[in-house]
Amino acid sequence: MKITQRILLASLLGVSLAAGAVVLKTDPAKTSVSAVFKQMNVPVESKFTKHRVVIDYNAAAIDSSKATVEVDTASLDMGDPEYNKEVAKKEWFNSAQYPKATFVSSSIRSAGAGKLTVAGKLTIKGKATDVAFPVTVKTEGGKQVFDGALPIKRLAFNIGEGEWKDTGMVADEVTIKFHVVTQ
Repeated sequence: MKITQRILLASLLGVSLAAGAVVLKTDPAKTSVSAVFKQMNVPVESKFTKHRVVIDYNAAAIDSSKATVEVDTASLDMGDPEYNKEVAKKEWFNSAQYPKATFVSSSIRSAGAGKLTVAGKLTIKGKATDVAFPVTVKTEGGKQVFDGALPIKRLAFNIGEGEWKDTGMVADEVTIKFHVVTQ
């Protein structure tokens, strides 16, 4: 096989020849992104029903790995259509102006024993900040599974403006949880 054919074949397969990383195809039916918070001191977990997760992962050269997550902010399912409409409004996610929340990794490092430390830029409602968080990675049935949680303060991203700044009703602490399963 000629070198140009190898490059073309590798490109078609999504393989980076330089780093040996593979863009993993995620299984949307088994992948989830959710927000965990307290409302009136009661824990609530709500899932985002629309998201796109891209992981370019190489277990042999973890430092060359990358991840990007894009979440449709209007897709937060609070379990009630009226609540779902409310969180898309300007006071909360302002989904009309900021339809996506994103995370783009700047580094992925091994933390040993199936654990990674992921750092990057989180952008919600036009506010960007650098974050770092732990992720576990394991193989189940030949598929890579990534689990992690990122604690944030909602008010740092202006989620909950006006009367909703009061943390007595909805706590400032929110944990973004994700479970990513590859195909």
